Amino acid sequence: MSRKISMAVIRRLPKYHRYLRDLLEKDVNRISSKELSKIIGFTASQIRQDLNNFGGFGQQGYGYNVEELYKEISTILGLEEEYNTIIIGAGNLGQAIANYAGFRSSGFRIKALFDINPRLIGLKIRELEIFDIEDIKEYVTANNIKIAVICIPKDKVQSIANELADAGISGIWNFAPVDLELPEDVIVENVHLTESLFTLSYLLNEKKLGHELPEE
Repeated sequence: MSRKISMAVIRRLPKYHRYLRDLLEKDVNRISSKELSKIIGFTASQIRQDLNNFGGFGQQGYGYNVEELYKEISTILGLEEEYNTIIIGAGNLGQAIANYAGFRSSGFRIKALFDINPRLIGLKIRELEIFDIEDIKEYVTANNIKIAVICIPKDKVQSIANELADAGISGIWNFAPVDLELPEDVIVENVHLTESLFTLSYLLNEKKLGHELPEE
């Protein structure tokens, strides 16, 4: 039977995952929803409701086994899979992402970068070679690439995304400030940095005006 989970719940799961990992590093074995609410910022009721979407993880009077819950959420998030990943755009943002070591431990295997700048082609970032963007379709097909991270100017994004979709890419992590139009079988997660910054600006302004800030 299929299940319908709201995006609001889905977007809270990585936060649960992060805090549970921190608890494991502190050798915490068990935690109640009330204790978890104090450190994560969600109400105990919200935590129970969120987790009940995926089955019963806790026991009344016992709480949650931290390690088991962490593993369950890792499975729900698909982090037990390995995703061959490429980065489109070897500028400052693309290089920063390539240099982030946390992706490998989460199953995201960055295989290469691509760029249009001939001065960058052939160079390496953390032993990852930068290839000519003209070769991208062939590389995606030959190397079973599942995810593409896009870090290029918006005027080039749609055409590159179309090529990726034609090559069989499964997901795109899009940092370009443009909404992509792609087939439904390609999952797109947009990260619009300016929109996030503008949200911060709004909240700072609301605080300055003495208005009550919204809850997460």
